[in-house]
Amino acid sequence: MSNSDDEFKKNKDNVTIFKPHFWKYEEDLTLKAISDYLSGTYKSHYTSQESKTQTLDLIESIGDAEAFCRSNGIKYLSRFGKKNGKSKLDILKAIHYCILLYHFSGLHKNTGEPYPQ
Repeated sequence: MSNSDDEFKKNKDNVTIFKPHFWKYEEDLTLKAISDYLSGTYKSHYTSQESKTQTLDLIESIGDAEAFCRSNGIKYLSRFGKKNGKSKLDILKAIHYCILLYHFSGLHKNTGEPYPQ
């Protein structure tokens, strides 16, 4: 699918808005579910009012964040369908750890060509 003006546009906040039925596999709904899940996780992390330090911050401080995120992503993907059936939460947690892996591996800072064609 080409990126023509007919398929998407940017809103006033420079957020890409896709036309209905742009996504064949309803990825837009999945991205919404991921966004909602991620937003909710920030309300439940183990931090105090005085400190916004999370366990992952401590893991990052000793240089293990990338491996930790990779390992947890694998954990949640490997248990999908085994613990509590096909758990949506397992998939969302795996995606969250993949997003964190993307961050901690430094890929979010890559300003070159984002995706080889």
